[in-house]
Amino acid sequence: MAKTKETKVKIKLVKSLIGCSETQCKIAQALGLKKKDQIVEHAKSATIMGMVNKIAHLLEVTE
Repeated sequence: MAKTKETKVKIKLVKSLIGCSETQCKIAQALGLKKKDQIVEHAKSATIMGMVNKIAHLLEVTE
């Protein structure tokens, strides 16, 4: 049985959440982002990438 390597994605909040809609703030919170310039790392999945696409204008994503 071979081990598969999970693809990780680094997500950085580059813009402030001030002035964003409540939905956008909740998505950022669900990703674990609270402060500007904070970086979190998640496994690349359809759920995470869907959340990233919703607030892509606030984020910077690297793989």
